[in-house]
Amino acid sequence: MKNKVLNLLKENKNNFLSGEKISKEIGVSRAAVWKYINTLKEEGYDIESISRKGYKIINSPDILTYEEIKEYLNTDFIGNKIIHFDTINSTNIKAKELAETGEKEGTVIISEEQTLGRGRLGRIWIAPKYKGIWMSIILRPNINPIHVAKITQISAAAVCLAISEMEIEVYIKWPNDIIINNKKVCGILTEMSCELNKINYAVLGIGINVNIDENEFPDSIKNTAASIKSALGKEFMRKKIAAKVLNHFETLYKQFIIDGNTNKSLDICRKKSIVLGKKINIIKNNKTISVKAVDINDEGELVVEYENGETENLISGEISLKNFYNKK
Repeated sequence: MKNKVLNLLKENKNNFLSGEKISKEIGVSRAAVWKYINTLKEEGYDIESISRKGYKIINSPDILTYEEIKEYLNTDFIGNKIIHFDTINSTNIKAKELAETGEKEGTVIISEEQTLGRGRLGRIWIAPKYKGIWMSIILRPNINPIHVAKITQISAAAVCLAISEMEIEVYIKWPNDIIINNKKVCGILTEMSCELNKINYAVLGIGINVNIDENEFPDSIKNTAASIKSALGKEFMRKKIAAKVLNHFETLYKQFIIDGNTNKSLDICRKKSIVLGKKINIIKNNKTISVKAVDINDEGELVVEYENGETENLISGEISLKNFYNKK
C-alpha cells in the first residue's frame, strides 16, 4: 500500500493530492494514508503537506528500490522484479537461496548495505550503507556450463558502458574488475549451480563503489580501491547507474542467449582492457610468472605469451600488472 501511495504521488508530482482522493484510489482510510506518508518521509522522501490541499512529492531519495530505479529502467525482464533490502549479509547468498526455491530469471536482489560482501577468492568486499550498488541478478541461461565465464565478460562490458555514459574514462582489468584512475571501483562475481551439461541457475554479483569517500576505505586497500566519487570528486546518483547497468546487461545477455553472440561484449572488453599489450604477472601452481597479455579471444579467455614465445589461453585466474597501483 505504501508503494501505491508513492506511485500516485509520482504520477501527480506537479499537483497536490488530497488524503481523501488517495484513500479512495487505493481503498484505505485517510488515517492509513497519513501513516504511509510519514513512513515515506522517514525513508527520505521530501513530501509537502498543506492542510486542505493534500500532499505533493518534492524530491525522492537516492535509494535502490524498484520504485526509484524503474524510472530509468528499459528492460524486458532484467530488473522487472527487484527485491530490496536495507541491509543484508550478501546479495549473492540471498540470490542463491531464492534461485534454489524457483525465483524467476531476471530477478535482482539489491541492498543499501552488505555486511558479508565478498569478491573473488573469498576476499572481503567493503559495502557501506547508501554508498554503492550491491546487487545480484538471478539467471537461468540454457547454455553449457563451460560458457558461464562469458557472463562475467558480458557484465564487465555492461558496467563499463554504463559508467562511460557519464563521460568517465573507465577500463576493464580482465576478467572482472572495473578500473578508474588505476584503482578498482567495481568487482563482479559469477556463481552457478549446475549438472554435467546444464545450468540450474547462475547468480551474477556486481559491487560498485559509487559514493564512498576516500578516507572510508581501510588502509589495507586504499592504494588499490576507489569509488567513482573519490576518483571524480563529486557524488553520483546510484539508482541511475544501477538502471544503466541492468539496461546494458540485458541487451548484451540477450544477444548471447538467443544466438550465442558475444562479439559486442568482447569488443568492449578488448577496447577497454587495461592489460592487453602489457607485462603482467600470473599465479600458476603457487608461482608468480611474468607474461605478456596479447589478446582476449572469442571465448573470453585471456591469451598470454611467455618469454619463450609460447602462448596460453587463461579461462580465469589471478593476474596483476607490474607496479600498476603505484601509477598516478
